[in-house]
Amino acid sequence: MPEPYIRTAVPGDEEALGLLDRAVWSYLHAVGPPHRPPYEPFFNERSGPRDHLVAELDGRVVGYVRLGFPTPLASNAHVRQIQGLAVADEARGRGVGRALLRAAVAEARRRGALRITLRVLGHNTPARTLYESEGFVVEGIQPQEFLLDGAYVDDVLMGRRV
Repeated sequence: MPEPYIRTAVPGDEEALGLLDRAVWSYLHAVGPPHRPPYEPFFNERSGPRDHLVAELDGRVVGYVRLGFPTPLASNAHVRQIQGLAVADEARGRGVGRALLRAAVAEARRRGALRITLRVLGHNTPARTLYESEGFVVEGIQPQEFLLDGAYVDDVLMGRRV
């Protein structure tokens, strides 16, 4: 089985990434409503191609991770935050999520970060297990932070040194 190829996104990835993002939408990881037409552009002024790492298998885009700053403050510019990670259903179980996560940590380090953080919904056990296996630890929990599909869900804050 081939390893996923990880690269920085380019403007031409916008359509494939938008399709992927809409295809994998679920209350397991999304706090907003399902995407509806007309669709917003995938890239925007806050988060462009250079903020995304893309995973390819057999030349097809099958995943991405978005890496940004947790705030615009200079006082925590040494921290990067994973602000989205998605893997196509057909690519699950092939190491794509792990490869993207490792690439995000390496990219954060390359950009001078000392820490990397993320937020994950409390009921998203597969994601939490992956993050923990890659050295992320729970640093805080906001109980019942979101009401999703009729159920209250915790917001779990995780982080690690890079």
